[in-house]
Amino acid sequence: MLFNSYIFIFLFFPLALAGYYGLNYLKQYKLAMAYLVGMSFWFYAYNNIYYLFILIGSILLNFLLVEGIDRGRNKLGGHLCFWGGIILNLGILFFFKYYDFFMENMNAALKTQMPFLRLALPIGISFYTFQQISYIVDYYRQECEKYSLLEYALYVSFFPQLIAGPIVYHTELIPQFREERNKKINYTNLSKGIYAFSCGLAKKVLVADIFSRVVSVGYDHIPELSSLSVILVMLCYSLQIYYDFSGYCDMAYGIGFFFNIELPINFNSPYKADSISDFWNRWHMTLNRFFIKYVYIPLGGNRKGKIRTYINQIFVFFVSGLWHGANWTYIIWGGVNGVAVALNRAGKRWFDKIPRVIRTAVTYIFFLFTLVLFRSDSMHQAGEFFYQLFHGGGGAGDIYMPMLDSFNSMIEINALYRIGFEPLINSLPWFFLVLYMLIVLVASFTFRNTQEKVARIKFSWKEIIKIAVMMIWSIMSLSEVSEFLYYNF
Repeated sequence: MLFNSYIFIFLFFPLALAGYYGLNYLKQYKLAMAYLVGMSFWFYAYNNIYYLFILIGSILLNFLLVEGIDRGRNKLGGHLCFWGGIILNLGILFFFKYYDFFMENMNAALKTQMPFLRLALPIGISFYTFQQISYIVDYYRQECEKYSLLEYALYVSFFPQLIAGPIVYHTELIPQFREERNKKINYTNLSKGIYAFSCGLAKKVLVADIFSRVVSVGYDHIPELSSLSVILVMLCYSLQIYYDFSGYCDMAYGIGFFFNIELPINFNSPYKADSISDFWNRWHMTLNRFFIKYVYIPLGGNRKGKIRTYINQIFVFFVSGLWHGANWTYIIWGGVNGVAVALNRAGKRWFDKIPRVIRTAVTYIFFLFTLVLFRSDSMHQAGEFFYQLFHGGGGAGDIYMPMLDSFNSMIEINALYRIGFEPLINSLPWFFLVLYMLIVLVASFTFRNTQEKVARIKFSWKEIIKIAVMMIWSIMSLSEVSEFLYYNF
């Protein structure tokens, strides 16, 4: 189920809130948690009930493994349950996400014809697998208590963070559900939730989905693009992925507030970053901290000398690239970012002498180019895209017209067309796309993010009207419901 859908906004979410708070009001606390688990299962199984059996099986398997670690503490059985848990979780992830990719490369290298499984990737499996690995590792290290099956199931399946993060630690979520004051409606949190959710919905529907039209047309017709068209596609995709993920994070953050749960911040204005290291401290923050805690530090972190530190950083980004998908484009994308972070660390003293505005611009441009790898279906397509960038030629009049048509076909542009802007649109069909792109780009570099606004918000009639307009406009634009990009990971 999607946050940006009628069934979620008008049916699922009201039922989830009413049932949860209704049962808590009757002091049926465990039943309220069980109800929320059940609703989360419905949310997950909405498009494919087959996925639900995998999620439930994963929860039960990991809960039993922790039970085995507990009973075999400091014994061979406990160690076997721990390492078996790590191997099983990664093995299940490999089976669904990487098996065909591995077979494809094995066949190419060995000239064999081993068959593919062509399994559908269970949505969100990377996220809930990592959350469960974090619990197994923390319990094995004796850094946390053992939770009940009900608490554990809610920790893994809580629907705001189930499918695309944030990757939440058990110590962040379960204590909040235990807190008795959180079992009652908190109108301050409710207001924060409405504001964050409406901001996220607007980002997704009114920004990300609009730019996605242009990007899709561009990538479907790469050989026909001029150099300027390619640059336009690159800029539009940088805004699509930014506002798609930012919108999801805002909506998840807001939904958490409805249940008096404050989820960790996962997106902190990354285009304001003045270095690539700073950038990755701001983008998908909970994934980065997971890799730091469970991969980078166990490898030695920065405790083994400079060279080892750089190798560890590059390896972490290599793993991060692989996590994003079974494709060489992701792996190389991760490696390129890892090398850039290592170079940034090595030359930090020199980089810091450059004016901040230049560092910020360079960071954005670097990310812009790496996104070509991230968006491309294959290295061949990425190569085609870069070729057109440097050899496409053409000026403003040679912008690929179907890209402009995809933008100008929007209801909002049609309205402008009808109220007197017809001559401008006909003579300069690129005008409103470029204008909108520049407005959104400037906002990305200058505006406060939603979490900062939520922390400072003081509700007034002005704010209420702004929220109402965002919600109504976004809901009216839900006719073409689209998935969030990070659902694919």
